Amino acid sequence: MTTGADAALLVEERVELPVGEHVRRMLVVRSAGIRPGAPIVVALHGSNQTGDGLRRFAGGEFDRFAARDGAVLLYLDGYQKHWNDARTSIDFAARLEGYDDVAFVLAAIGWAADRLGADAERAFAVGFSNGGALVIRLAHEVPGRFAGAATIGATVPAPENFLLADARPGPLRMLYINGTSDPLVPYEGGVASLWGLKPRGLGLSAVQSAEHSAVQNGIVADPVVRDLPAADRDKTTVTVTDWALDGHQPVRLMTVHGGGHTVPGHARAPILMGRTSHQFSAADEIAEFLEIAGTRSSH
Repeated sequence: MTTGADAALLVEERVELPVGEHVRRMLVVRSAGIRPGAPIVVALHGSNQTGDGLRRFAGGEFDRFAARDGAVLLYLDGYQKHWNDARTSIDFAARLEGYDDVAFVLAAIGWAADRLGADAERAFAVGFSNGGALVIRLAHEVPGRFAGAATIGATVPAPENFLLADARPGPLRMLYINGTSDPLVPYEGGVASLWGLKPRGLGLSAVQSAEHSAVQNGIVADPVVRDLPAADRDKTTVTVTDWALDGHQPVRLMTVHGGGHTVPGHARAPILMGRTSHQFSAADEIAEFLEIAGTRSSH
């Protein structure tokens, strides 16, 4: 949660939303002076979290989407703290009991547009871990409903573990943030798990995931690689890899060398999750790359 003057200007609302046969829940965070046509940011938590849990885990930094960028910020709650994401291997109750989380996300966007006058054409999806895997599902199932998307601590499933392996989706601006020392989702690809327990199937590497999105966006040019200037704040460093081509939606991978299964920023995750980078704010980089406060006229 944002602190200081910005926090005083934010309004919070708990919303119950009927989706199919179920009642779903979300926390809405917005400016007290929300303007018509505001962008919408859907924030999707990781396994064993809630929307409130992700908000705390990220140190409230995602609230900047509302306080600074003027967005309607929607922290959604997964069923029993999990999402029915893009992987075939998951055994979460959300999958076993047939919860339609794609429909939930779209219903939440519709609510923000209908009730608050927000712009459904400027909707963005941001997800951490299991929530990032749901973002990947959204990017393949309904990419045209979003102006951009970002994942933290998630990779595209390997074909044999991918619900939408045969999908041929349209283009979508994508940002990936991954740590090379992530103890749950291997940066170099392989089986995601909870410290070796409860394997959740094969995933591509972080680089392969970004390349996958670049191909999806029709980008054939080689990526441009640069290192961020290292701040004297921690032991991580950051490499930015950009895939871009005129007339095509760009893709970016932010590689956090030494980073764990964490959200870069000022908050520090539990040590079991690995090192948290303070070299940059994930929320700031997401807002800038996706142009959340901007006025791009098309997806």
